[in-house]
Amino acid sequence: MGLDPVVLFFLLGVAARLLRSDLRLPEAMYEGLSIFLLLAIGLKGGVELARQPLADILPQAGAVVVLGLVLPLLAFPVLKYIGRLDHYNAAAIAAHYGSVSMVTFAVALAFLVDRAIAHEPYLPLFVVLLEVPGIIVGILIARLGGGVRRIAWKSLAHEVLFGRSILLLAGGLLIGWIAGPDALAPQAQLFFDLFKGVLALFMLEMGIVAAGRIRQLRRTGPFLIAFGTLMPMVFALIGGLTGRLIGLSVGGTMLLATLAASASYIAAPAAMRIAVPQANPALSLAAVLGVTFPFNVVLGVSLYYWLALRIHGL
Repeated sequence: MGLDPVVLFFLLGVAARLLRSDLRLPEAMYEGLSIFLLLAIGLKGGVELARQPLADILPQAGAVVVLGLVLPLLAFPVLKYIGRLDHYNAAAIAAHYGSVSMVTFAVALAFLVDRAIAHEPYLPLFVVLLEVPGIIVGILIARLGGGVRRIAWKSLAHEVLFGRSILLLAGGLLIGWIAGPDALAPQAQLFFDLFKGVLALFMLEMGIVAAGRIRQLRRTGPFLIAFGTLMPMVFALIGGLTGRLIGLSVGGTMLLATLAASASYIAAPAAMRIAVPQANPALSLAAVLGVTFPFNVVLGVSLYYWLALRIHGL
């Protein structure tokens, strides 16, 4: 089986940037595509959430929040004591890797849909639940150990909770849950049938962006390259075992493993800019977009499906 077309679109974007092509999506189009993807994932999850008894989902949701709190606590000592990064940058990067990437989740979701692999359809709820805890833990680490005395919590909360990604994803979930599948049927062709094509265009732009971060990695040494490759695999194992523990299917386990392995490049950078201005954002984004995101898109998603199969004894 060949590479997924979504991955090939990503690689085309990488090649375009490395070859110094002038290929770029218009900024307005890029913004529109990201809005579409966030809403589509949220709506799909909300529709399926309307079919599920909430009492069955709440224990799983609680376990997912705990997962989001644990991951940055594991990443921080590796960054500080093995990578020898200063306290602020270690905390900021840990926050990025404690949070999640909606686009990586979308690629994993498309992987399962293309192969008709069953999964719990309410997993977009977990994207929302995992976005924030890692960011909060990273901020607390920076504050408690780095001598930060005051944080503009009101501005920070507004930036994180009402930023575009959370607002659209949570809003889509809420709309889908309230409206239900019958009311949203007329919109299905727009939001659900066109999803894969829109994702492919978005990944073309993401390939261009990711390739632009490669140069920064030359200045940060090999540690971030190793961290950005190996830490996601460790986190995927933890996420996959959590999925098995809370009773997810193979597909659901793979999606949770993918979320745990992903890293935020939207919500976390915005939050760190406000809460931890001492950190250098170039380090975080170079690791996330220059290493982890390409690794997950090209190799990780398939690897995490294989891991989910092994965890379920298949």
